Amino acid sequence: MLLSKIFEGVSYAADSFADREIADIVYNSKLAGEDKLFVALVGAFSDGHDYVSQAYLAGCRVFLTEHAVALPGDALVLTVENTRAALPAVSANFFGHPERELTVIGVTGTKGKTSIAGMLGACLNSAGVPCGTIGTVGAVYGGKVYPTANTTPESYECMRLFREMRKAGCRAVVMEVSSLGLKSHRVDGIRFAAAVFTNLSPDHIGGAEHKDFAEYAYWKKQLFHRCDAAILNADDAFSEELKKETAAPVTTFGLYEPADFTAENIESLREPGFFGTSFTCVHGGEKTEMRTAVPGLFSVSNALACVAVCDLLGVPMPAIASAMGEARVPGRSDCLRVNADFDVVIDYAHNGQSFQSVLDTFCAYEHNRIITVFGSVGDRAFLRREELGLISGKRADLSVITTDDPGYEDPEKICREIAGFVEQAGGSYKIVPDREEAVFYALGEAKKGDIVLLLGKGHETAQKVRGEKVPYSDYDAVKKYFGQ
Repeated sequence: MLLSKIFEGVSYAADSFADREIADIVYNSKLAGEDKLFVALVGAFSDGHDYVSQAYLAGCRVFLTEHAVALPGDALVLTVENTRAALPAVSANFFGHPERELTVIGVTGTKGKTSIAGMLGACLNSAGVPCGTIGTVGAVYGGKVYPTANTTPESYECMRLFREMRKAGCRAVVMEVSSLGLKSHRVDGIRFAAAVFTNLSPDHIGGAEHKDFAEYAYWKKQLFHRCDAAILNADDAFSEELKKETAAPVTTFGLYEPADFTAENIESLREPGFFGTSFTCVHGGEKTEMRTAVPGLFSVSNALACVAVCDLLGVPMPAIASAMGEARVPGRSDCLRVNADFDVVIDYAHNGQSFQSVLDTFCAYEHNRIITVFGSVGDRAFLRREELGLISGKRADLSVITTDDPGYEDPEKICREIAGFVEQAGGSYKIVPDREEAVFYALGEAKKGDIVLLLGKGHETAQKVRGEKVPYSDYDAVKKYFGQ
């Protein structure tokens, strides 16, 4: 594409301008090459301006910067006030504004973004609305999962993915919108057909993230300044602030407070290879029987958010109900279909709050024993080892302690520390440092009616060990054990 087309509508300064064809836009010098535009992004830990020379040596001759840089005379340097704020516009131009060709739904909040995005994407696909998703799990479309570096990718990646999704036939996309994604201009220029709010509690505060809770909340609010409809959780007090912030029409969902979409007759369901919840969705005086393939009361709240969005998009209630019963989210309380008289569940729970929630949820179902398989990350989060050990020691009948992203720490040392807290809580445990072996051990110990919870890795396909990503998946380990 011509450089002039890429910068259409973008204000910049340059000593001179010579139009030329641009093959791609890059912001990592390792991806630099001939006919590519290099954008010098300023990050929390690195500054792209420090890498313009490397990009030049790799073949780049066009640069987007925030200030003058030392480059040979054949380099064309375009200067803007903020390169990160300019990237969305040039990326949208480069990919032909795919965001205008898709119904974009954003989901934000402290907890539940991944579950709602995955559930909503699955429901829309099942109901006949081809849909992609972008979030913690990665980018999902066309039956495949593509890894992404961040929950909300850089604006260039968003536009690239949008274009690929359109090529694959998608008409809609559901994306997790993090506070850092909003703060870093990653979704600038995107008009959201609907924005969903889940809940708000202190998180991502300190370091290079947010200076305090007020700033964290401020950036959450920004999504509701760029949406055509706001879908808010009536059970969270922050929704009242969002109602004042947004000019969009508001629809609410909730289990406890008055809302547009509510639930009654909530019951837990356990069938072979299935944990879920049934409920009656109440909306506008009409009642629709539904069930989710995700257990727990929180899943009903998530389901109501999905129902509200689907209804907004014109999906009939019977189609929503049918789709909801089949919607699963990888790594989020995902009960696997295995040839056994016990159940195996994979969940991403890796901190005290999520760990407690998952154990409380499954302990509430009729069962023989609860067996957990988990570890804790290395090099940081030492308090987490105590939380996980004490919770599993109190709630599980057997804790199989293993490895989970040990980093540069000794995995056995981490396991022993966790074991001390399990023992302190009066629980039984077995240390098996190799995670695949730990999964095999737990499955081999399981008996009729047991629930085996594989916790911490969820959808992830690698472990971080001494600076390397070592391929590993709980899903693959279970398949291997059962010869699938």
